[in-house]
Amino acid sequence: MLKSPYAGGHLEVVCGPMFSGKSEELIRRVTRSLIARQRVVVFKPTLDNRYHATEVASHAGRTVAAHAVRDSLEVRQILEGHSPLFDSVPGLPDVVVFDEVQFFDEGLVGLALELADGGVRVILGGLDLDFRGEPFGIMPELVARAESVEKLTAICMECGAPATRTQRLISGKPAHFDDPVVMVGASESYEARCRLHHVVLRDAKDKALEQKSDLSTRV
Repeated sequence: MLKSPYAGGHLEVVCGPMFSGKSEELIRRVTRSLIARQRVVVFKPTLDNRYHATEVASHAGRTVAAHAVRDSLEVRQILEGHSPLFDSVPGLPDVVVFDEVQFFDEGLVGLALELADGGVRVILGGLDLDFRGEPFGIMPELVARAESVEKLTAICMECGAPATRTQRLISGKPAHFDDPVVMVGASESYEARCRLHHVVLRDAKDKALEQKSDLSTRV
């Protein structure tokens, strides 16, 4: 049987920018555990609706079934048997996986630690930095507490160098620093960028330059 390199429960974090293969890596680890006939359950936030509501999907098209939840409380209720999910399965699963953890509330940190202390292998994937290049949500604390951290890189879409940041574009232009970290229903797009080519507009001068650029393109 395939086993984790760490005896007993522990935390594994897979992080990096968009397009770095985080979901692909989570799916790979889930697949290995299923081959080993381990009980695996996967959670994702309801906020992540890019693909199917009940699947974690990679950009390469691979998928694994997942339960979309609102917050850590709903996860706890499911695992404690207050949901039909585990009515016929006594005890905890061997592996619990969370995708897009940057969107979860702080309660997930405590829950992940409880699961690990209870002998569960907990795998957590998500963005380590937001579009501004700042630590994203609960990810910094999870990284600090994890036994294993794998930080992935993408390829910069400007120069081809290793990309560690996620570039947000609004109508094709860099977003402003004071824009909301999480945007729902907006017309934004994203690219992987290296440190050099990651751009965030920060002040009135930046905005003035952008407006001037808009006017020049209309003439």
